[in-house]
Amino acid sequence: MKRIIVALLPTLLLSSTLAQASSEEAWQKSRQIMTQACINASHLSKVKVLGEPIEYDDNTGYSALLLEGRYSQQHMKNRRGRELCLFQRSSGRASVSEADKLRWVK
Repeated sequence: MKRIIVALLPTLLLSSTLAQASSEEAWQKSRQIMTQACINASHLSKVKVLGEPIEYDDNTGYSALLLEGRYSQQHMKNRRGRELCLFQRSSGRASVSEADKLRWVK
């Protein structure tokens, strides 16, 4: 009996790990929620997402997204600007900060 349990243990552990993996649809929905939360938190007009999200591990619990748009304040004269959005996955909250000094690398 012990041999059977020992022989099946790796299979059971592997199958429980696979069952917890997120589907592609779940990832897409999560990205949509993050993108909308970041756009809503942005102070820029005509906001768009630059690049792909940076996903930190679950211990950190954040994702980062670079946004670009136009400053709507009159003294900024519609200048292009960037913001870095940090999205807390557990709460769905987004926080943005000016990121004009970040460079875009292609």
